[in-house]
Amino acid sequence: MKVVKNYLYNAFYQIFVLLVPLVTTPYLSRVLGPHGVGINSYTNSIIQYFILAGSIGIGMYGNRQIAFVRDDKEKLTRTFYEIFFLRIITITIAYVFFVVFLLLTKEYRLYYIAQSISIIAAAFDISWFFMGVENFAVTIFRNLVIKILSLICIFTFVKSFNDLFIYIAILSLSLLFGNLTLFPSLKRYVGRVNWKKLGILKHLAPSISLFIPQIAIQIYLVVNKTMLGSLDSVVAAGYFDQSDKVIRLVLAVVTATGTVMLPHVANAYMRGDVQKTKESLYSSFSFVSALSVPMMFGMIAITKKFVPLFFSEKFIAIVPLMQVESIVILIIAWGSAIGVQYLLPTQQNKNYTMSVVLGAIVNIIINVPLILWLGAFGASIATVCSEITVSGYQLFSIRKQISYKKLFHDFGKYILAGFLMFMIVLLLDNRLGYSWGMLWLEVIIGACTYLLFLYLLKADILKEAKKILKIK
Repeated sequence: MKVVKNYLYNAFYQIFVLLVPLVTTPYLSRVLGPHGVGINSYTNSIIQYFILAGSIGIGMYGNRQIAFVRDDKEKLTRTFYEIFFLRIITITIAYVFFVVFLLLTKEYRLYYIAQSISIIAAAFDISWFFMGVENFAVTIFRNLVIKILSLICIFTFVKSFNDLFIYIAILSLSLLFGNLTLFPSLKRYVGRVNWKKLGILKHLAPSISLFIPQIAIQIYLVVNKTMLGSLDSVVAAGYFDQSDKVIRLVLAVVTATGTVMLPHVANAYMRGDVQKTKESLYSSFSFVSALSVPMMFGMIAITKKFVPLFFSEKFIAIVPLMQVESIVILIIAWGSAIGVQYLLPTQQNKNYTMSVVLGAIVNIIINVPLILWLGAFGASIATVCSEITVSGYQLFSIRKQISYKKLFHDFGKYILAGFLMFMIVLLLDNRLGYSWGMLWLEVIIGACTYLLFLYLLKADILKEAKKILKIK
């Protein structure tokens, strides 16, 4: 039951983190316009490279290491401080390189300065620790007030394109203050540290082994925006970014299981319970498939109505981008279940790294011609292709460890139920008027229809859900 509760906490947290900028999007798309949104997207994509370089895979590595030693307070304390100080050092080095970059850059310099606060915020991000000890509630409630305050500040101080610097500064400062509020909760877990016994550098090599896949992941998450800004325009980068935000919000509900299951499976693996790790994979894979299939079909069906209502008519070009990128909801869900919930906790870093490196290579190879030919739409196609490569290789890498029959059990039922739901929602979308009320009606009918078809098809996932709900 703890895993279920942590999933709900983390799903809420992931949605909430994305919800603040997403809630403001309809307002900002009208106030800042495509050009302002594009500048923010482009400059932030550059800043993410410095954050990535400074983090060197510590977030994921720290999560796993804390899970390994969480039952020994002395080791837990020492491990936390070693990893925390390593991150402080590496982020400081990254910021020095950012200052050099800033001195060599003439365009958007003021916006880069505001964005750079996020680099400093990354140094104090200790959410990996609380994920490792499986306490997801603290990361939610400590950040809740900060996020709400940032929301209020945006609507209060951002009134036109001239306030773009203020908007970026608000977002960056909210990250910094949100991370700082996590520190008071540490005293419950860590004690006094013996400074002489700290071995900071011993964590460098293993964290770098996870840094390589993080680089690859960042390439196909951020490079699209960077390349669009350079090869096309910041407006095209803005279109892609807005589309990507919505898809990532939907994905947060599904991939939240990854962060929750990583420490849980890692702890079971360290105890030698191999069978439990496999059973966890079968269960989580079925769960994310059942959840992501209707989300994928649903997003494709309602996008034509959602975009003008949410972003305004100025962003109508986003419609085909979102429809194509919706495919990754299912693909990334599989990657999360296999990569984050199985390969990493069972220390199969090589297979995980290879999958994301291949994804990045595919992304880079096809991005340039597709962006030059199709602009932002080409970047969306490249994203789908790279994610298919990642999940495809991960599926291939575990072929001798698991049973595909068990892994894809009932998947055909999910697809059939999802497709039938899609046809019904698409029919409604074409006939019902353009209003939020009609859109929500389509979503509700779609969800009920999908559940009904799963019931008629006798999908086992409903039985599993019923068992969980009965647990008190």
